[in-house]
Amino acid sequence: MNLIKKAFFITFGSFMISYSAVAFLSPNSIITGGGVGLAQLFYTLFPSITLGFWIAIVSAPLILIGMKYFGKGFVIRTLISIALISFFTDILKEFLDVNAVTNETILAAIFGGLLVGLGVGFIMLGKSSTGGTTILAEILANYSRFKTSQILLFIDALIMFSSIFVYNDVQKALFSVIGVYITSRIIDILLSGKPAQKSVTIVTNNVKILSEHIDEKLGEHGTILYGYNLKHQQNKTLILVIIDISKLQLLKSIINKYDKDAFLIIQEASELYGREY
Repeated sequence: MNLIKKAFFITFGSFMISYSAVAFLSPNSIITGGGVGLAQLFYTLFPSITLGFWIAIVSAPLILIGMKYFGKGFVIRTLISIALISFFTDILKEFLDVNAVTNETILAAIFGGLLVGLGVGFIMLGKSSTGGTTILAEILANYSRFKTSQILLFIDALIMFSSIFVYNDVQKALFSVIGVYITSRIIDILLSGKPAQKSVTIVTNNVKILSEHIDEKLGEHGTILYGYNLKHQQNKTLILVIIDISKLQLLKSIINKYDKDAFLIIQEASELYGREY
């Protein structure tokens, strides 16, 4: 990825996060996770310091600590991301005086979470990060038996819980959880591709017939797997196929027509790599 593309992704992502905080989250007392969410809490408690500056205060020290673990280049890009988020936030809030897009809490949580997800996703596509608690979680994971994702979940949960006392409103905290969930889903979509494909495992005794009709009517490639049940008393044959979600009902109808006793396991295929099998 060339430098201009990285710079665009980081700049665009930083602006999305800032706009979300100013136009959706903060005016409705909805917080997001990570360093920005922590900065929102501090800003509510100490409003004499701008929200953008709080973002920098909270995130920068953790990013600098992470230089030892993540390398100078990554840390510098992360510092740039935080600087841009801080800059855009104060420009929008303090100078342009951007008003809340909506005063409906649920809408603020949904669209605020969506924009933060877009922002974080684009920043990560630019080979950077929003730093802060992510770096802290990775460092702590190196010295504990917990995974980075578990520590991040705990930190975000602590931020959400703290917001109950800062805003004195349990409902706002619950809406914040909705926003954080939407953020995580949007990030997954941006980094892993749209969740429009399903991994379907079919346990069947009519492999030949089903394989022929799946290939003929769906035009999908699949893999036939052979195995045994847990007691090693009966052979089992499985068909593994990745299909678009729009074809799922057609696949079910084919299976229902040619093998009513077949057993299906349907899972989300969120990340696909390598050649088509």
